[in-house]
Amino acid sequence: MSPVFPTVREVLALDPVRHGAPRLVAGEAGLDQPVRWVHVTEVPDIATLLGGRELVLTTGIGLPADDAGLRAFIGDLADVGVSGLVVELGRRYVSGVPRVMAAAAERRGLPLVELRRATPFVRITEAVHALIVDAQLTELRATEEIHQRFTELSVEGAGPTEVVRQAAELAGCPVVLENLSRQVLAYDPAGESAELLLDGWEQHSRRIRPAGRTAYDPDSGWLVTTVGARGQDWGRLLLRWSAGTPPTRLTILIERAASTLALGRLIRRDAEGLERQIHRTLLTALLDHSRPVDEVALRAKALGVALDRRHLVGVVVRHRADDPAGDGAAAETGPEAGPARLRDLAEAVGHALREARLTGLTSAVDDQAVGVLLALPDPAGEEKALAAFAAAVRRVRLDAAPPRPAAVIVAAGSGVGSLREAGRSLIEARQIAEAARRDRRDLPIFRLPHVGLAGLLHLLRDEPRLQTFVERELGALLAYDAQHPREQLLGTLRAYLEQGRNKSAAAAAAHLSRPAFYERLARIGRILDTDLDSVDACLSLHVALLALDAIRTP
Repeated sequence: MSPVFPTVREVLALDPVRHGAPRLVAGEAGLDQPVRWVHVTEVPDIATLLGGRELVLTTGIGLPADDAGLRAFIGDLADVGVSGLVVELGRRYVSGVPRVMAAAAERRGLPLVELRRATPFVRITEAVHALIVDAQLTELRATEEIHQRFTELSVEGAGPTEVVRQAAELAGCPVVLENLSRQVLAYDPAGESAELLLDGWEQHSRRIRPAGRTAYDPDSGWLVTTVGARGQDWGRLLLRWSAGTPPTRLTILIERAASTLALGRLIRRDAEGLERQIHRTLLTALLDHSRPVDEVALRAKALGVALDRRHLVGVVVRHRADDPAGDGAAAETGPEAGPARLRDLAEAVGHALREARLTGLTSAVDDQAVGVLLALPDPAGEEKALAAFAAAVRRVRLDAAPPRPAAVIVAAGSGVGSLREAGRSLIEARQIAEAARRDRRDLPIFRLPHVGLAGLLHLLRDEPRLQTFVERELGALLAYDAQHPREQLLGTLRAYLEQGRNKSAAAAAAHLSRPAFYERLARIGRILDTDLDSVDACLSLHVALLALDAIRTP
């Protein structure tokens, strides 16, 4: 997309200006300044009537006769921000403008142009203003296209990849969508090298600090806007523009793209909830509270599953790997592979439930996992029932296909005595199953004590509030490391915390002398504005480090 206003260079190329035999005598550095309007004047104190970015035309008949007056005239024009000064020779100045005027214009970077042939100024103003109006109409049409394009994407429910691709196509430059931890969610290099665009992205992104929710960072050349809705920000959308201040339409474009991304996230979330209400079972209704628990109990009883006055335990069964081939089995490929594998797992879980002679509700709870709500006569039989069910799941899976036993995870939440609490047990089981994917142990069944803090942070890694916590605790240090890549003070902090705040042991682990290590710790304390001898402060930093590891680990 071209800029809204023509530049001084483009104006000099217009036929009415060329007719006047223009010659640039000063201020070549300002030839690419935009021209917002053309103003004709013959008085020296015109600057007070200007607003900036005008091209001033004059014959010079009213300009000061003394050198000081000419310097002041040029200085006033430069101060108000005019784009250039065009002087027609022949009336006041015959052979050329005064040297003092040219020297003053050169010092201020103000383009000063002589017209060596008489030219009606009206033709110049008409030509330039027509160019400006045409550019504004082009800008308006481009803005309308932006609104139309992103409205269509919103209606179609386009995903982040498509929204970013369309934004890059309209802008003609690279666009990147990242989360709050500076991880790239989607990108389009707009024909440039993707490797160069994303190389060292996290450190590069931390150097991009726009002053506002939507703003341009001239130091990095990125136009940035925050992405979020309902008061919860979850990412940033960045558009690279290295040609100075970006035109207004690019600001409109990036904000419309961000709005589409935020709306799309809400729509997908709501559509998933609606899909569960319509297509999924009563088990899913307990998870998303889409139906009253009394209705769930009534309908479950009609199915032959009594949930009232029972000890209820939420269980989730899932593959350790999302990839159909990642569980060691010979799996089909193609777009139907994932749903088919989930369907097979759901059938195996139902079969295992019957084989273990247990009663409960069972259903797929997302695209990767199958949930079960076990209904037991009393709490005393919980451990025995879970062991029987886990063993049956593995027997059924081994009979159906020969994957490794560890390829399937069985996770259980805490048992509850009320149907109103069943959703909490199911959610806990799903979170445990997700966190257990990082655990290489082949446990028959995973419970909450098995996953620990690292597992908990891993399953919360996409939560914007956790990412905000990491940025609040470690953002200043991460930004410092991005500016000083050879120091990497984050590693020093990690060694200190992992060695239980034992400075001597931490210095040895970091392969640094104790004085050097102590100096680094002092610098970290200043950067983070915290006391590294405080147990509470170090605990918070250690949790933030574990959360950062979880966020950075796929």
